[in-house]
Amino acid sequence: MLGLSCLKPNGTVLITGAASGIGRATAVLFAQRNWRCVLLDRALGPLQQLQSELESSKANGHLIIQIDLTHESEILTVLEDMPDLDALVNNAGMSHSGASALDPLDGEIPSQLVALNLAAPARMVDACESRLRPGARIVNLTSGAALRAIPNRGLYSPSKAGLLEQTRALAAAKPDWTVTSLAPGFVRTELVQKLVESGKLHGPDALAKVPLGRMAEPTEIAEAVYFLATQAPPQFSGENLMVCGGSSVYGGSQKLALAEYTLSPSESLPRLKTVSLASDGWAEVRHDLEAESRTSSDSFYEGVIDGSVLLAKTGQILKAVQIAAINFFRSHVGPASLTLLLPSRSVQWMHAGDLASAKMLVSTLAVEWGAKGLRINAIEVAENITPLQFLPLLHFLAGTKAQYVTGQTLCLSQNNHGVRR
Repeated sequence: MLGLSCLKPNGTVLITGAASGIGRATAVLFAQRNWRCVLLDRALGPLQQLQSELESSKANGHLIIQIDLTHESEILTVLEDMPDLDALVNNAGMSHSGASALDPLDGEIPSQLVALNLAAPARMVDACESRLRPGARIVNLTSGAALRAIPNRGLYSPSKAGLLEQTRALAAAKPDWTVTSLAPGFVRTELVQKLVESGKLHGPDALAKVPLGRMAEPTEIAEAVYFLATQAPPQFSGENLMVCGGSSVYGGSQKLALAEYTLSPSESLPRLKTVSLASDGWAEVRHDLEAESRTSSDSFYEGVIDGSVLLAKTGQILKAVQIAAINFFRSHVGPASLTLLLPSRSVQWMHAGDLASAKMLVSTLAVEWGAKGLRINAIEVAENITPLQFLPLLHFLAGTKAQYVTGQTLCLSQNNHGVRR
């Protein structure tokens, strides 16, 4: 353990699979923001290199642990002297390219895959439970493969689907924790970049089903992990955040265009504009969201938070979403975001399809707009949630930290634990 600074860290986070890719980017980001990191990986050399690079961070000493998470005995042994934790990020995972889903489960690779992708996160939570501080946050890295079957990768899709349901069940079992999952899309990790450079992966073909027309940078996924592990409202527990460039909502009917825009720096301040947030408790939210727009800066990312759909009459939600989208599209030509607030209420059966149609319109527009860098997402507003409880999620979705999130309809509810409506 290294003593790096006398500064008190903001918290302590444990990250598995920390030596490379998303895990590494996540560790760097947490360290930069004054968190103490406990970093686990099977590869000792890269772990040591990462620890050396983090020595200049603000937080106190980071701890590295070499471990094979497919072995339950190692998890129980290594974690005996674990420090108290504020957050646990289960990032480690593996795939099995070219394999059949019928390869025997007791075979070496299939058994390792299930052990690492599905069993290890549960074992980590169980082993760390006594070390998790009150209000702890758990983030499980799943995949789009948890929602859509991907053939010829062995048990990858089944294992990730299992982890997604495990996340929901844990959220229901531990209501005092905030338990979420994050499903990354196509990310420019070291491995993917090598495949592209070697010609084994043709970038344009791979991106043909990604509405935003580009790969995510590992830092973008790290920003989303950081949000879930530090800022997401407790009412978001049990949810799965798709950080996939919109690929999860696209039907694949045609090849999509590549990105025609430049990624905005994550440190760029959002210039947020609100629409129809003047009453019913939303005035304070509007003031907070627009406060940064009054800050002087040369670099801004445009974001619109529109509450006009909440005022729509019964059966008019689809029309209200379309009008809000038209107004946004007419006034934005470059990278920008539209975040809509949608009602979440029971209606008569004859109007039940109106809200579902509106959600699909959000996804459809995300696909149509993606190549221009225009994003659109929605949040369902449950009646038992106060407007101020939406602030962290609104700030995240509308700004530069969520530039690879589009086409999603998210839900906040006091009864959200483990149940996706």
